[in-house]
Amino acid sequence: MPDCFEVLHKDLAGRIGRLRTPHGVVETPALMPVVNPHLRLIEPADLERLGAEILITNSYIIHQDPELHDLAAKEGVHRLLGFEGPIMTDSGAFQLSVYGNIDVQPLEILDFQRLIASDICVPLDIPTPPDVPRSRAEAELAITEERLSEAREDWSEGGSLLAGPIQGSTYPDLRFGAGRRVGEMGFDLCPIGAVVPLMEAYRFRDLVEVVAASKQGLGPAAPVHLFGAGHPMMFALAAALGCDLFDSAAYALSARQGRYLTTSGTLHLEELKYLPCCCEVCRDRAAEDLAEDPERTELLARHNLSVSLAEVRRVRQSIWEGSLWELVERRARSHPKMIDGLRALIPHAGWIETLDPAARSTCFYMGPESAARPEVLRYGARIERIELSGRVLVADRGVREDGFDQILWFVPPFGPYPQELAETAPLNAEVPAEADGAGIAQALANLKRLMESNPSATFEIRLKELPGGWADLRGRGR
Repeated sequence: MPDCFEVLHKDLAGRIGRLRTPHGVVETPALMPVVNPHLRLIEPADLERLGAEILITNSYIIHQDPELHDLAAKEGVHRLLGFEGPIMTDSGAFQLSVYGNIDVQPLEILDFQRLIASDICVPLDIPTPPDVPRSRAEAELAITEERLSEAREDWSEGGSLLAGPIQGSTYPDLRFGAGRRVGEMGFDLCPIGAVVPLMEAYRFRDLVEVVAASKQGLGPAAPVHLFGAGHPMMFALAAALGCDLFDSAAYALSARQGRYLTTSGTLHLEELKYLPCCCEVCRDRAAEDLAEDPERTELLARHNLSVSLAEVRRVRQSIWEGSLWELVERRARSHPKMIDGLRALIPHAGWIETLDPAARSTCFYMGPESAARPEVLRYGARIERIELSGRVLVADRGVREDGFDQILWFVPPFGPYPQELAETAPLNAEVPAEADGAGIAQALANLKRLMESNPSATFEIRLKELPGGWADLRGRGR
């Protein structure tokens, strides 16, 4: 783990951490509002008042503007923006993705970032968009990694932190390999780049695959920045995958388009009758008044940023109390494409389980996807530790009957368990009265595994409902 990053608490692959920079310590997960030096919709001092702990700005824009260049070179980027907290600078890769070429050399822009005292400097990588031919993705990844190697060799320790972006388009194996190599180079922060097109198209399934592959290649130690992740409805999902920093230009871009951000999606201000928020902008205004206000764009940006920062704090609290999975499920049900993202998480549940702490608060079973949460997988993997002999009754929870050597209660998604463990985690989970198919399937798989691991025991199965394919288990010992 880099010396600049300390993990304080974990849940799923997410964590609460401390990122130490030359201008202060940032608690993660954290959101970095994007500040365009030419278009300051909200002044950095006000961003801090709203709760921003760290900002991100574009060093290429500053570098190419003679006036901004000279001021930043002389007094630093913090004085230029009027913000004393940590500031991360991008290298111009966004402009490169838009225009195809920019008039600056990789080491030149990196040296400039350090000259202006950026807290986190980013080398000029090649942001390969989604769905390009593999040959292009491989070629551009090779250029990026050559530049990263050059930047790492040229870098002197101390002072600014150095980021190492992970590229590879939408090819999970390229992302995995890129993550592994970036991790081996020893960067302070590891951004996952070129994912904005996926988020703009609501391709959350593909986003999950890209992030999961990058993280699994990188390993759990380094802090990770998800470039362009600015919508509050997806912060919980990104955090569950192990992302520590997000950046938001969405708060300003959406405001200019009259869009009102919420944790369940984006609304059009003109279509609102009521403002579903109690931030400083919304609590004393009607939707009509906000829509007609001459300062509407700035006010809407303040709301968008407030709801985004509040969601980051909510994610932190969920990690702290061990309820991040529940928050991910609630947010996922805000949009069908978010459901796709949650379901794409399920094949990676085994990896997440290895990172998730065993001790946590009571879990809530929220739906079929909950059958893949770490507590359920962990219980299934350990059920063979239950040693049984003689006559064993497997019955619905609460049943008590004489004549058996042991009674196991049965509750989806966990399946059978000794009644003495009913009040212990994870069997004290809150589950619906009527189980869904995924929960039943997982519970029955655990039951079968337990029966096979105890061949000397005779099992009596007395459950109110069993799917047809499992009817042969009822009343049988094997």
